[in-house]
Amino acid sequence: MKRDLNGGPPESRGRGDLIISVALNPALDVTYTVPDLVPDTSHRVTDVVSRAGGKGLNVARVLQQLGAETMVLGLAGGAAGERIEAELATTGVPARFTRLDTETRRTVTVLGRGTATVLNEPGPRVTVAQWESFREQFAERVRAARVVVLSGSRPPGVPETAYRDLVTIARAGGVQTIVDTDGAALRHALTAAPTLVKPNVHEAAELLGRPVRTRDDAVRVAHRLVRLGAVAGVVSRGADGFVAVNGGAAYSAHAPERMAGNPTGAGDALAAVLAYGLLTRAPWRDVLARGAAVSAAAVACRWAGEYDAVVASRLLPGTTVEQLEEHRTDREQESCRTSPPR
Repeated sequence: MKRDLNGGPPESRGRGDLIISVALNPALDVTYTVPDLVPDTSHRVTDVVSRAGGKGLNVARVLQQLGAETMVLGLAGGAAGERIEAELATTGVPARFTRLDTETRRTVTVLGRGTATVLNEPGPRVTVAQWESFREQFAERVRAARVVVLSGSRPPGVPETAYRDLVTIARAGGVQTIVDTDGAALRHALTAAPTLVKPNVHEAAELLGRPVRTRDDAVRVAHRLVRLGAVAGVVSRGADGFVAVNGGAAYSAHAPERMAGNPTGAGDALAAVLAYGLLTRAPWRDVLARGAAVSAAAVACRWAGEYDAVVASRLLPGTTVEQLEEHRTDREQESCRTSPPR
């Protein structure tokens, strides 16, 4: 298997250009806006919005905005699950859900004066039969895909090995995979040699067993992700951008300015750009630059699952991709200028 992601000529389009986004634990996102969130006090909510959410759905929406052909495969149940399916249908995102007997979870986000506090329910319990039904549907649908993004948490009843098993199925069909999860699910997935893994610093700290405070800490984790089985490792660092290890080389990427707003979906936007880069086989530096610009532009949007295309186009020319050369103090730095994100 190719052990780097440095792009190349476009592949034949006979297989199709589908990117599947897996949503094992989607949610009905409820967002409250308050003037300022203060602990141990009551608040008057100034705005309430509910919409379909969860990492897998966020990734699919950004992929759609980028111009990619995408489909959501997931698990859903109850009235909340029906609402999620209906909302995706109205926005033009194809979805196929394995139906559950119990209610899809909700998440609650409280926005207040530049902050976002998120409360995540665990999700509905999934039976063995329901999980097997989903696996069968995945194995059938993945044949038409070129890339699969596996992101987010697992609802109760879905085994820790779920992402490992799905990566194995996808790889057997020659499909590239991105995994964005944490804990035991991430450790198991790495044993199946995914194309790329993308934890954030908090998830990386759990994997490493110690805090990830600096860029060098994040680079060490990214190298470890590759040693554990991934072709490439990306560790997102919030407003500080992200680091990436691919083909033995380490890179740091960040937008030219910090954006104020809702950072909830920034990591999902990055995962979508990385998946689109795998699909198009774009040069690695261009993919990293676009990922930094689009994920920063996602913060400028009120809701997770979208990015401000005007902001992304403005940020991209000044986005920095720096190759980190070990044993040298003079690190190569270049400002990547690529075509604006679509």
